[in-house]
Amino acid sequence: MRTLPYLLSLSATLMIHAAPLPALPLYENGAPDALGTAEKDIPTLTAYLPQGSTSPTTAILICPGGGYGGLAEHEGAGYATWLAEQGIAGVVLKYRLGPSGYKHPTMLNDAARGMRLMRSQAKAWNIDPKRCGVMGSSAGGHLATTLLTHFDEGKTGNKNVIEQQSSRPDFGILCYAVITMSDNTHAGSRKNLLGDNPSPELIENLSNEKQVTKDTPPCFIWHTWEDQAVKVENSLEFASALRKAGVKFDLHIYQKGPHGIGLSVGKNGAKAGEVHPWASDLLVWLRQNQWAK
Repeated sequence: MRTLPYLLSLSATLMIHAAPLPALPLYENGAPDALGTAEKDIPTLTAYLPQGSTSPTTAILICPGGGYGGLAEHEGAGYATWLAEQGIAGVVLKYRLGPSGYKHPTMLNDAARGMRLMRSQAKAWNIDPKRCGVMGSSAGGHLATTLLTHFDEGKTGNKNVIEQQSSRPDFGILCYAVITMSDNTHAGSRKNLLGDNPSPELIENLSNEKQVTKDTPPCFIWHTWEDQAVKVENSLEFASALRKAGVKFDLHIYQKGPHGIGLSVGKNGAKAGEVHPWASDLLVWLRQNQWAK
């Protein structure tokens, strides 16, 4: 495995606005608790950077969905490409998965390391380390909410400069997210994340609607009423928890659209290439909060 290019060469710097950049391993000397050295055992970041930006931009760590058993490209590279077109750096996290033998807390550790590494690249990638969000769809939304509720402010005594960075996102974007591990969960996601017989304590800890505090970052949340795979109650209950904790949020429940639609409208009367309204609603929210221009 190649060494992390923390000090970019001049030639790489001149190409910094080309998207995507080469995948960057999360860890310099192999991932902790890795079960092998295959591609599936090497978590990475892939940055899609906006072109022509003169001032530091917002960056969003993207956790693709896939039931903790796969990584959906349209919820990773698809989002990142669109974000870069809006002047926002989209950084796709490839995290380790259940079918490869990994269970919690490996996925959370990868997401936390991804946020730290993204912030550490602020100068090289021309991003603002104080405007770094997390975005997740379906099971990737569960990983995003896990990071939103299980973060730390960085390990100041650690010799590794990446580990000194905070893992707390500045905001969250949740797309038809799995949030709970309790009654309204997505069974396949829970099995891949926690195994067949998780303890009640683990279910409680990873039911992220129960882990919200006043320090949870603001969130943009959307779901569809028609979603038959992940119940809309996941989003409703998380929004309710944010409300009770005094955390700001935008909540959008759209009637139409199957699970996993990403940027598309879905099959019900959609036009070719039509983008779902949540995307424009998200941009409004980001601009209102000075996270986008």
